[in-house]
Amino acid sequence: MPDRREEAWLEEQYEAQAASSGLRKERFVLSDGTEIKPLYLPGDAGEQSARLEGDLGFPGEPPFARGVQPTMYRGRLWTMRQYAGFGTAAESNERYRMLLAAGGKGLSVAFDLPTQMGLDSTDPLSAGEVGKVGVAIDSIEDMHVLFDGIPLDRVSTSMTINATAPILLALYQVCAEEQGVSGAKLRGTIQNDVLKEYIARGTYIYPAGPSLRLITDVFAYCKDALPRWNTISISGYHIREAGCDAVQEVAFTLANGLTYVQAAIDAGLDINDFAGRLAFFFNVHNGFLEEIAKFRAARRLWARLLGERHPACTDENRRLRFHTQTAGSALTAQQPDNNVARVTIQALAAVLGGTQSLHTNSLDEALGLPSEHAAQIALRTQQVIASESGVADFIDPLAGSYAIEALTDHIERSARELIERVDAMGGVVRAIEAGWIQKQILDTAYRYQQGIDSGAIEVVGVNVHAGGEGVRPEIQRIDPEGERQQRARVKALRAKRDKAAAEGALTALEAAARTDANLMPLIVTAVRARCTLGEIAGTMRRVFGVYRETLVI
Repeated sequence: MPDRREEAWLEEQYEAQAASSGLRKERFVLSDGTEIKPLYLPGDAGEQSARLEGDLGFPGEPPFARGVQPTMYRGRLWTMRQYAGFGTAAESNERYRMLLAAGGKGLSVAFDLPTQMGLDSTDPLSAGEVGKVGVAIDSIEDMHVLFDGIPLDRVSTSMTINATAPILLALYQVCAEEQGVSGAKLRGTIQNDVLKEYIARGTYIYPAGPSLRLITDVFAYCKDALPRWNTISISGYHIREAGCDAVQEVAFTLANGLTYVQAAIDAGLDINDFAGRLAFFFNVHNGFLEEIAKFRAARRLWARLLGERHPACTDENRRLRFHTQTAGSALTAQQPDNNVARVTIQALAAVLGGTQSLHTNSLDEALGLPSEHAAQIALRTQQVIASESGVADFIDPLAGSYAIEALTDHIERSARELIERVDAMGGVVRAIEAGWIQKQILDTAYRYQQGIDSGAIEVVGVNVHAGGEGVRPEIQRIDPEGERQQRARVKALRAKRDKAAAEGALTALEAAARTDANLMPLIVTAVRARCTLGEIAGTMRRVFGVYRETLVI
């Protein structure tokens, strides 16, 4: 018999959301026709546990260990994204159309290195890099080509962009407006997480102070202009790719998140005006059970930290919503077909851990940009998990497992201890400037590589079962003609635009950057005046200067 708490959750949370948002199926059943319960509790396994009240709770309720929505995937599956972008906007548009036609539900845009660094394709520093690791976006004209024929009021778009995130967001907004779609209808996410760039990735431009200002400007601007937009994706993914372990990924990611929250409060924002639009981005690595526990621990710890440090934050705004990407660093160039199995295991862990959206890497990404065939296999992997495995019919099915709960407790406890060490150093920015966080990651990465080299950590096809390479996939190549075409497009734009309007917009932006005004409206104006990304970023660079990396030895 259900207890009082279970009955209350069923009526007030699960059935209420099912009535308002619907469920994917009328009935959820096992192969013999037995009904699958909405939620399994300790009593269903023949034992009771006081953990139900504190550490576990119910889905959709603090501390959210069991998920951020009462119905989870019974109501709606996770958003299936494929991270893509290469060459010119026209080439990337063709790939996006293919992914959407294959059943993808969201787009995830990869930008080339010049775009990430605030440089136009015509800049001498961009030579040889245009369109190589992502799509080249220099202006609103490129944005229109990138999303040609894609209705932005019906597609959720994630953009992996950081130092130039405010500019790309402005480009997306203006592109939608010129399609006839208002900002109120736009759904998506910009990564906008510069702290992890200082820590692990390196595509930063400005020092920490101005960077945090731009981030909080986005928070404030989107509250009214783009109310459905996720204003930041606080990213542990790249920290994990740099070599950290699961505990460090949770700790450093949440510490960065707390820094952004405090920066926004210091800028005069009410926590409940922005906290609900914070999103997170995690890696999912090879340790299947550890990764499931990691996601549960991260949700629980974030809810508790916000409650402890910012008691005014509502329960709803303490939910940790996150996107997951399978581990690029786990892919191997040797026996690349093995990567399909790796990605499948990792994707299943993300789903069992309760992710809100998921990107599955392609089998050939250790060799080059994903081919169309490999990208489709990666998407189909998610679709098989969703449609055939049956796991989406269960809500947090591994809760109560001795191993899962022990791992969840361990990761939460250890991550909290690391966050407290960062706090004792004066916070994330001080710890980055001292090189301390970077050193922790480098040490862990070194130990991991030593384990592979010694054979203590087995990698199939690399240091065990290494015989036979299998079929080598065809590698996606970037035509160098695309770079020449992109440079010509930038020059043509500058020749035909209203020169006075463009110059006026940049002058106004520079003046505002010297004050404490919100810069987003000025950036939007500059985009409308057909200013280029490099011109806008360069204008702010003249005022803010550039960040100089701390050397870690």
